Amino acid sequence: MHTKPLVAGIALALASGMSWAQTDESNSYFEEVVVTAQKREQSIYDVPVAISAFTSDTMEKQGISDLTDIGKFVPNLNITGFSAGHTSSNNAFIRGIGLQDHLITTDPGVGVYVDGVYLGRQVGQNWSLSNIERVEVLRGPQGTLYGRNSIGGAINIITRGPAEEPELHLGTEFGTRGRLNGDIYASAPLTDTLAVSGSLAYQSRDGIGEFTNLPQADMDVGELQDFSGRVAARWTPTDALTVTFAADANDGKNGLRPYTTLIDELPNGAVYQAGYRNSDRANDPYDNATGQLNQTEVTNKAAGYSLTLDYDISDSLHAKVLYSDRHSEYTSGLDDDSIEADFLSFPEEGEADQRSVEFQLDGEMGAWDFVTGLYYFEEQGHNFQDDTVFNGGAPSDFYLAQDLESTAIYGNLGYHVNDGLRLSGGLRYTQDEKSAHTILFETIEERNTRDWDEISWELAANFDVTQNLSGYATIQNGYTSGQYPARPYCLVGSFNFGTGELARPNCFEANDNVTAMNYEVGIKGTPLDNLKMSLALFNTIYSDLPYQVSTTSGGGFETRNLLVDQVSRGIEWESSLAITDSFMLHTTLGYIDADVDDDDAAAPLTPELTASISPEYTLGLDSGELSFRADWSYRSEMYGEPSKDPGRLTKMDSRALINMDITYRNHDGNWSASLYGRNITDERYDNARLNTGDYVLVMLSNDASEFGIRLTKEM
Repeated sequence: MHTKPLVAGIALALASGMSWAQTDESNSYFEEVVVTAQKREQSIYDVPVAISAFTSDTMEKQGISDLTDIGKFVPNLNITGFSAGHTSSNNAFIRGIGLQDHLITTDPGVGVYVDGVYLGRQVGQNWSLSNIERVEVLRGPQGTLYGRNSIGGAINIITRGPAEEPELHLGTEFGTRGRLNGDIYASAPLTDTLAVSGSLAYQSRDGIGEFTNLPQADMDVGELQDFSGRVAARWTPTDALTVTFAADANDGKNGLRPYTTLIDELPNGAVYQAGYRNSDRANDPYDNATGQLNQTEVTNKAAGYSLTLDYDISDSLHAKVLYSDRHSEYTSGLDDDSIEADFLSFPEEGEADQRSVEFQLDGEMGAWDFVTGLYYFEEQGHNFQDDTVFNGGAPSDFYLAQDLESTAIYGNLGYHVNDGLRLSGGLRYTQDEKSAHTILFETIEERNTRDWDEISWELAANFDVTQNLSGYATIQNGYTSGQYPARPYCLVGSFNFGTGELARPNCFEANDNVTAMNYEVGIKGTPLDNLKMSLALFNTIYSDLPYQVSTTSGGGFETRNLLVDQVSRGIEWESSLAITDSFMLHTTLGYIDADVDDDDAAAPLTPELTASISPEYTLGLDSGELSFRADWSYRSEMYGEPSKDPGRLTKMDSRALINMDITYRNHDGNWSASLYGRNITDERYDNARLNTGDYVLVMLSNDASEFGIRLTKEM
């Protein structure tokens, strides 16, 4: 563990909270942040939830280009990627809850939403954040308003839509590692009632290594290339009615994520016993020694549209209907042995179709306010591994499919007891049905159907501590429906190849509901004109939480659900302190103790300590201003998978990353030029680790140092 940076981080974070009496209270330095965390516009200080919000300007300065980068600057948030080595995957863990996998039968513990539309699959979730208005990260179970799959929290992406006046934004970025980005956003009113907008973005970056045995490979290890676009139209035929149509698409072609395999560390494993050694891998772990050309490139495509109707029934009553339709597909796969011989290889493709419709009614009646709604979501998808090779055996196939229907009714009611106290309560009823289907070795076929229902609820109080400081206390719970095992090779041991029937009870069964109960108190606001802060303390109890445990038993790469109970407790701090008119200090600090009832298990990808420190200095010039910013982020050591590996082979070291940004902006604010550096010390770190019993798979970061120039122009 890097103890010196850790001690420095804690000291600076505490210092920002202890300097209140020494600062100038004569000026206000912070604009009000409005969020839609509770499905209506509110000040961030009025939401009884621990929430972090990032504007487009802040993301540029912090070197944030996608959701993975967001995970470096939020307390008790860690975003990583595993998902068959796919560079576009996003696996978010909030307060010890998340999911490494991506197969269709798995459900994430953190929901990701774009303009209110839920993104069900992890591959393709690592969105480019070009032309994004805001990103909100809600920590803790969000079961009442967001429903299933948000027991850890939720991430809201709010895009930049049609503006009332003509706007044009141009941006470009180029730098080391072959970085070349370009984006354009344009918006214009066509008539008094119709406005349109459109955006295009291109991102590319060279790889971090080579496929040493495959010089004919089209992509290098970790290479990125992605096109994305979005169009929107807003029609306001009357003062009361607004109709918004939006469509987006992306097309990514990337190199397989960097990874390596530990062989010598498990001398009893099948890879070692077959005669292979660590020396058979590439000398540089960021290179790859695979001999399988079909597993050097990953692709992802997605396209979707949404239609939103907003109607003001009266001055105090508002209705909303949101319909969405989305398709996503990908190709990927891992040569797990990382060597030229084809001993373990799993080429893969998958796709999913999802549709949702939501009706919402919200309003205010005197001292009362409310949000209520109906929700329907359906998804059909599959994953297919063609010609997989397991432990040097004959090629075989693996197929997994699932259909899902989910319906819900929800409501949240608030009452203002007086000007300084608001009490609220929420309730949601959800019903889910899943039908799953798997085929192994083209011989073993099994189907199963199950339904679940659950009532989620919350109670909360918001109260004014002072005029500029509010507190909250909340009890809230969340829910994720049970899920089928992702890779049910347990069926092989139960199958009689002579009769073609299962000899023992079917293991392709779903677990029960996963529930979470969270107790939380917090305080946030601007206790001084030059200090913005938030502090949260939480204790969350998870029941029947499925930990994914993977082994190479049962004739294939098997993934089962290990059900545990977990208690997560901790503290979260965020602040911005204006030390002078020109110097700002931003800090975050998170601590979590995740206690699991199984002595051999640990909360995966959950660092005990998360922290960031970001000093920012602005120098006024005759023609504009020059700002200097550095961002230091820290994640302590963690386990790469749910098991406490006796040999500590799945333990990942702590990491500290530093970004920097120097930006000149003219007085009119319509153009800027920046010098940036990301991970300037070139810190290399592990993203995840998986011990199968036969080998250890180590997913590496694709986050080497990068320096470049960013130019923006607003018209």
